[in-house]
Amino acid sequence: MGQPEYQFTPAEYPILPGGPYSPTHAPWRRVAYASVACVTGIAATLGNALISTNTSSLAGSLGEYVATVTLLPAIYVAITSSGNLLLVKARIHWGIPAVTQGVLAVNALAALLQLIFPTFALAVVSRVTSGLTAAALVAVTIFYLLQVFPPKRRPAALVVGIGLTQFGIPLARLFPVEMLAQHHWRNLHLIELAIPLAVLAVLQSFPLPPSNRGKAFEPALDLTTVALVVPAMPLISLVLSGGRLYWWTDTPWLGWALVAAAPLLAAAILIEAHRSKPLLYLEWLGSGGILRFAAVALLVRIALAEQTYGSVGLLTSGGLNNEQLRTLFLFVAGSMVLGMATAVLTIDPQRLRQQVIVAALIIALGAWLDSHATNQTRPQELYLSQSLLGFGTTLFIGPALAYGFLRMLEKGPTYFVSLVVLFSSTQNIGGLAGSALLGSYQVIAARSHLIALAEHLVAADPQVVARVQAQGAAPLFQAAAREATILGFNDVFRFVALLALAVALFLCCLVLRDLLRGRRGLAQQVSA
Repeated sequence: MGQPEYQFTPAEYPILPGGPYSPTHAPWRRVAYASVACVTGIAATLGNALISTNTSSLAGSLGEYVATVTLLPAIYVAITSSGNLLLVKARIHWGIPAVTQGVLAVNALAALLQLIFPTFALAVVSRVTSGLTAAALVAVTIFYLLQVFPPKRRPAALVVGIGLTQFGIPLARLFPVEMLAQHHWRNLHLIELAIPLAVLAVLQSFPLPPSNRGKAFEPALDLTTVALVVPAMPLISLVLSGGRLYWWTDTPWLGWALVAAAPLLAAAILIEAHRSKPLLYLEWLGSGGILRFAAVALLVRIALAEQTYGSVGLLTSGGLNNEQLRTLFLFVAGSMVLGMATAVLTIDPQRLRQQVIVAALIIALGAWLDSHATNQTRPQELYLSQSLLGFGTTLFIGPALAYGFLRMLEKGPTYFVSLVVLFSSTQNIGGLAGSALLGSYQVIAARSHLIALAEHLVAADPQVVARVQAQGAAPLFQAAAREATILGFNDVFRFVALLALAVALFLCCLVLRDLLRGRRGLAQQVSA
């Protein structure tokens, strides 16, 4: 006779829709689950990070302009932001293994086709499947970590799970460009193929406990909402990604994309507002507490674009390449580990706002340190500031998700899809919006500085006349443009510092308000 089937206790039931049971595990199993989570968390974003950090070099192999290839990461972001509309219910309906393995298999197939036929069209398909895979793997990473931490420490699973997905960019910067670019970027495409295959192997070797399955879809209404939202998100993402490259007022298709996206989103909102079991609980999403949560998450993510756009843009404008930035991003990756560890050790459901305040202040300090750059600034002079930003990234994002998660549990697990879509949108679309805002501001600021510098390069100045006679006007203009670019980046860094400080001040006001309300309520109880 076989062993009796294990009976899960109520305390071991899944806490998330479509999630696995959480029985008590032996220490070695917890270590194994944590190891798998590290693989899936990093794999979720690494492939796209390799694309986004090498877009300018990839353009030639795809036969496209740099601005066109830069739109590829925007497609990935759009699908990652909206993919959970279907994935959450798909996991309930078919189970975690079937959904995850199916998505990974499709991603591997797209990567294989891109390897064989390296065309722009297949690159777009690959970004779509990568975005869907990232959305699936972020959830799987958290599911695995929920097996590691005891019930009282479950918020730590969210902190570590979402923190692991932030390592894609710094790790991608460590890959030698010469190695990736060999044979028309064949090695890059091989890595993109290897990532889903490796994750498939890891998941097969150490699967999650089973989960409850059941009927989850309302096919007609669910698919209608998805069919409206999924096209709208890429349109918005393409506008945010392409606006500063094609320039906002010079490119008609940017406006037409927004014109097309607006009615799609409006129709989806109208449908969801009148459903008895909606995918998105709009009333909850529109409540004051959730709106404040979304605003803070969005603004901090915009500020964090300083690292992916600002510091890299500053250094590359001075002629530095990816190889010279490798040590800098080793510091960033190390500081992110420290930030994640600090968040786990200090996390307290009652003090999540305080953690985000500290993270915002650290980000502000790092940006302010960067705002003193000159044309002599090199990566080693940014080790401290960029480490502070890396530390602030993982110190912020975990507690921010934990705060939203706890607010979701107050309403019930059916609100999980709404939380995931909201948080994913603030972080992914917020990242694009941050690069768009900071990039546009830098261009405007640099032009302003160039005009100011040009006013001082008058022909009546003997030094200017002597330099023009010796070298010609072109080198002088190039030097002025380079100096204006650096001054523009300094303005961006100061703006980021002020933005982060404003977020910290706003949260301090909320903490003070709650403290005063608590004292007032206590005084009323005593007087009664």
